[in-house]
Amino acid sequence: MSRQDPSDLQRYSLTAQLGHWLTALLLCAAFPIGFYMVELALSPTKLKLFSYHKWIGVTVFALVLLRLLWRSVSPPPPSPAMPSWALRTAQITHRLLYLLLLAVPLSGWLMSSAKGFQTVYLAQLPIPDLIGKDPALGAALESVHWILNKMLLGAITLHVAAALKHHFVDRDAVLLRMLPALRRSTPLAAHGER
Repeated sequence: MSRQDPSDLQRYSLTAQLGHWLTALLLCAAFPIGFYMVELALSPTKLKLFSYHKWIGVTVFALVLLRLLWRSVSPPPPSPAMPSWALRTAQITHRLLYLLLLAVPLSGWLMSSAKGFQTVYLAQLPIPDLIGKDPALGAALESVHWILNKMLLGAITLHVAAALKHHFVDRDAVLLRMLPALRRSTPLAAHGER
């Protein structure tokens, strides 16, 4: 089965691609930092990692809002032909990803506010607390943040697995739509026939 010629492919805009891959890169940093820092004893290193983690979260939150705004003015390209169940599953997964990409940083922001630790973005810009200090609520929000992170990691795993399945098993153009256009002479573009 041959893959669609990449030069004929309707791709996401470069702005959408940049937003997607920048979000992915930030998440590749946020998850390891988050899982590592919670195991550390209180120390300057732990506090520094918490700051980095929060800065990444604020950036992801803002970036996702910008991505949604961009999506409203520049809709994604039409989906390649696929069974209706697969298309519906992809739509649900994308909505869930966007929802979690907003909910996870928001829950962290609420948790920090409730615990009495204001976020100062890049150590320069104080971000207002959303709620007052409340240690019990902070502890509950910590659990919510942890659960939402696990859900986000699961949704990302499903998203990546689906993209790889489309590329290597179905051999369709789904993954290529989110990659920059390459010239015909590149190995990826030449990978059309099995």
